[in-house]
Amino acid sequence: MFERKRSPIDWIDIVWLLFILGLALLPPINEVHKQVILLAFAVFQYFEPSLIARLPSRGAVYSVLIKIALATLLLDHTGEVPINSGYYPIYYLPIVTAAIYFGPLGTLVWTAIASLAYCSYLIPAHWEYEITGLDYLAIRVLFFFLSAMLVNRFVVENRRQVARYQALSETLEETNRQLQRAEAERRRSERLAALGQLSAGLAHEIRNPLNVIKGSADMLAEKVKNSEPLAGELAGYISSEVDRLNALVARFLDFARPSHLDLKPQKMDEIVERALESVQALSPDAEVKVERHYAQDLPPISADAQLCERIFVNLIQNAYQAMEAAGRERENILRLSIKPETSNGRRGIGVTVADSGPGVPPELREQIFNPFVTSKSDGVGLGLALVAKFVDDHRGSIQLENNPEPGARFHVFLPAAAGEAEVGAMSQPGVRSRK
Repeated sequence: MFERKRSPIDWIDIVWLLFILGLALLPPINEVHKQVILLAFAVFQYFEPSLIARLPSRGAVYSVLIKIALATLLLDHTGEVPINSGYYPIYYLPIVTAAIYFGPLGTLVWTAIASLAYCSYLIPAHWEYEITGLDYLAIRVLFFFLSAMLVNRFVVENRRQVARYQALSETLEETNRQLQRAEAERRRSERLAALGQLSAGLAHEIRNPLNVIKGSADMLAEKVKNSEPLAGELAGYISSEVDRLNALVARFLDFARPSHLDLKPQKMDEIVERALESVQALSPDAEVKVERHYAQDLPPISADAQLCERIFVNLIQNAYQAMEAAGRERENILRLSIKPETSNGRRGIGVTVADSGPGVPPELREQIFNPFVTSKSDGVGLGLALVAKFVDDHRGSIQLENNPEPGARFHVFLPAAAGEAEVGAMSQPGVRSRK
């Protein structure tokens, strides 16, 4: 059975109501039963969409049955011999209704039922009158079937066209979304390239005076540490702050300079595990439960092990810091998932890093991978920008996914090593869970 979405008053309802009004104005006009039955037809035709919406699986069946019953009653009140009533076209109403709501087979079955209801008046007529003109009766029934199949064919073809248009519309929408993502990536790459050039020049100019300041502060601290403790302490502050600035300049240079990758086949689960161990060593007191979901027999990726490890060190460290900032009111959980994936026709490995922290504010989601965008009060906003850069250098992709649970969920895709994509496609790996 087909479903038909309709507005409260459809154009076909108006056609049928005009048809019923025309029958009401034909003689016998003063026949009360006839007018009541036609009024029942009109009211039911108006409320039929509500019945179909309330009972989607059985509403169409009830609708056709009620119309057949009303049509049969109408013939009984519009002629001395009901089988000779000129109102027999009223049966087109349930027949066309069946053609609209059912498939070809259902339309034939309901047309046969309507025709049997019409022909049922032959039984009493056979006992009271001499029956003639059966050929006209047969022609009427044949036209019932012809009209039903023509309407059903039109409805079926119309639904196929609508389905094709919907599929085409969905394809166009997906293509438009891909173009928008590509355009956003292009703009981000242009901004990063321009900012990288500026950062490289600025960082180079800053690093030399910083080295002089640090050297001078160290010498001053060494000379006055016994005679003037306060001056020595202040010189130590200068030296430590210069170290912090040097680290920041180093991150700027990492962001600005072109990456020279040492690409070799690497195992993704080993890279992620090393990154996790590094973060755990930096935060030994963190109470974080780690859930691992690693697929088996993962194909190797072609990656620079050091840069690739930095990608996941940054993501995992951000997750630890976010959960720590959220407090310990609930259990802190870090979920790591690794499995084979296909992206834009390329086979590779997908890694998901999800935490149970507060998540990324909605106003930052679109710019989270841009430089100097951060939700941390003491952050610079280069960490995720560097991550995005390293992922791009590996010809991969990174996304901040919508997470149904509290927290942030980052998804990284890195392509498989050359010659391994086909191997990964032939195997159907299972998944092992570790905690």
